[in-house]
Amino acid sequence: MDVVVAGAHGGAGASTLAALLPAVWDMGSIGSLLELGRSPLQAKGRPVVLVVRNTAVAAKAATAAIGALAAWEERVAALAIVSDGGPESREATARFALLEGRVGGVVRVPHVRALRLVEDPAEVVLPGRARQALCDLRRMVDAPGGEGS
Repeated sequence: MDVVVAGAHGGAGASTLAALLPAVWDMGSIGSLLELGRSPLQAKGRPVVLVVRNTAVAAKAATAAIGALAAWEERVAALAIVSDGGPESREATARFALLEGRVGGVVRVPHVRALRLVEDPAEVVLPGRARQALCDLRRMVDAPGGEGS
């Protein structure tokens, strides 16, 4: 099934995840499009994976993106929280916890330094936790009603 991957903000890691997930539409960052008064994407029934970093500012961007997408009747099948290499703050964790009920599922994707060093993410041999995160994302979007219902 085709999957739509979008970043809640620039630098979230959406393009990297899109390269690692099969059959994906990479929408890039939709953060700057949210204020234009029209839907930043049209999934047309495809499951949406919203990608965000693990910071409080990023959690705020994810909240805005999920709210805007819901207003245009787009449901987020999975929220992928990508580690920036540092610990997730309490504020970010609290904000992400509030979003859990508004999305099909939440997956925390660990920081993989090697992904920053290559042009093609598919060249990187991912550690086990990263491979498991990708499997979890695939399972969420492949589930019956893969729109996170």
